[in-house]
Amino acid sequence: MDTANKTTIAIVGAGSAGISIASRLIRKAPHLKDHIIIVDPSDKHYYQPLWTLVGGGAARLEDSVRNQSSLIPEGVKWIRDEVTALLPDENKLLTGSSGAITYDYLVVTAGIQIYWDQIPGLKEAIGKNGVCSNYSVQYVQSTWDNIRNFKGGTALFTQPSTQVKCGGAPQKIMYLADDYFRQSGVRDKSRILFASGLPNIFAVKRYADTLNKVVERKNIDTMYRVELVAIDGENKKATFKQLDTQETSTLDYDMIHVTPPMGPYRFIAESAIADAGGWVDVDKYTLQHNKYPNVFGAGDCTNLPTSKTGAAVRKQAPTVADNLLALMDGKRMNAHYDGYTSCPLVTGYNKLVLAEFDYDKNPAESFPLDQSQERTSMYLMKKHLLPVMYWNGMLRGLM
Repeated sequence: MDTANKTTIAIVGAGSAGISIASRLIRKAPHLKDHIIIVDPSDKHYYQPLWTLVGGGAARLEDSVRNQSSLIPEGVKWIRDEVTALLPDENKLLTGSSGAITYDYLVVTAGIQIYWDQIPGLKEAIGKNGVCSNYSVQYVQSTWDNIRNFKGGTALFTQPSTQVKCGGAPQKIMYLADDYFRQSGVRDKSRILFASGLPNIFAVKRYADTLNKVVERKNIDTMYRVELVAIDGENKKATFKQLDTQETSTLDYDMIHVTPPMGPYRFIAESAIADAGGWVDVDKYTLQHNKYPNVFGAGDCTNLPTSKTGAAVRKQAPTVADNLLALMDGKRMNAHYDGYTSCPLVTGYNKLVLAEFDYDKNPAESFPLDQSQERTSMYLMKKHLLPVMYWNGMLRGLM
């Protein structure tokens, strides 16, 4: 076996969680330099929270991307390859072309996979025929093209019943579209419809109360417990299934923003570290695997019962780093993650509701003001401050 692929710590995934954890480990334990391998096939790193504003014409796509090589911490070996299998009983993982990697400790931060092909017709229609999505670097620009060229008619915005990255994103772009339609003078001849597989607008009542008022003020129609099940791009028709009755109905659209189904990567779902749903099975407080003590998980690929957001990762990363180092030193793991997550809910240009809450859906707000209200200050923070904090703070293990 190639001894170059033998390491103390292997990290699967160089997204926000993987990079943040690697940076923290190196900062807290400099002796781990040259003893950490991070595996990820992508040469680009995206700050995806900005894509809502890109799709709404309020930010540039190029501002959301950096070269992955510029973010890998010094002293961490990056293997640019995909993981094909996890073999935790052998303390080994397999890659597409770089051979096997053996490790003493494993951190899985692989993110979440988008399944464009699970909705018949979507893969063929996306990016044209009025079909767009902020959930891909390939198609986010098409969202803005559709919004700015909209001349009236029906604009649909969907959200699946499955877990997705940033559960608030499907409605954020809708509010920006409404604002732009008003600015361009087409709102009075338009219908906006939010079709969600979830039972309500938002899971936390404090913020849902505000969002319901936003929907009412903007005259947006809503349908809940409905799933997009097919798209006919050429004829601009979308078919939905009512999840409680299983009945289907077809709607005509002029533009449709689709939030596609998402789920765990196959190499995780088919491994021994997965739970029944295919997610990495970790203790929700320590983030240590429930069966394999030398395995940890963080971010969207885990079964943590909280929203899958970058803000959640910001709190999970120090928990993993601290507990992993404690385990390596034979000490008690004292770091504790309480389920904190945040969703900056853009409700229009220069308006935002900053939702912050924990596992129990209790507000966990950071500022001494009522964050359930729409605020320009919070919008400016999302647009200008949070990206700087991400690139210069979080990814460097400083916050």
